[in-house]
Amino acid sequence: MSEQTPIIEQVSQRSTFVTVLAWIFIVIAGIGTFISILQNIMLYKMFSSEEMNKAMPQPELVDQMPTFAQFMFSHIELFFLAFLIVVTVTFISAIALLKRKNWARIVFIVIMSLGIIWNIFGVIMQYIMLSSLPIETIPPPEFESVMTIMKIASLIMVTAFCVLFGWIIKKLSSAKIKAEFV
Repeated sequence: MSEQTPIIEQVSQRSTFVTVLAWIFIVIAGIGTFISILQNIMLYKMFSSEEMNKAMPQPELVDQMPTFAQFMFSHIELFFLAFLIVVTVTFISAIALLKRKNWARIVFIVIMSLGIIWNIFGVIMQYIMLSSLPIETIPPPEFESVMTIMKIASLIMVTAFCVLFGWIIKKLSSAKIKAEFV
């Protein structure tokens, strides 16, 4: 009977937080990986680079686009591939997080940190890209209030995700959670 006690103690030390976090990300990243695989297959098999170049806006409009937008349109396949890699790493890490592998905890902290950086970058790019639109593409004044509401909503959402990801990082970095991992 004395040999069973450490096993029971070890099992009871597993936090609900890590288990729930792992399962949430297994589901989300699993679905994301499946969708991303399909997107990459479609992108590489159904659309040739010639067709992608034809779909690009006219050269005079491309020159007016911000540099990042030009890069994104020119290398769209890299963004789909990068998303596939990130979501697959997240999926694999979530499974390993459920199994309490320490490398997965560290990878998750990195992924959450990258999520914060990406969200902040996205908001900055939104403002840069909207402010650099050519005059003829700026919406009429009637839509100004809609644009303001969208900017505020995106700021609230980005703030919420950054706080959530920061909280997850803090919890995964705590001594109590670290003790669960091998």
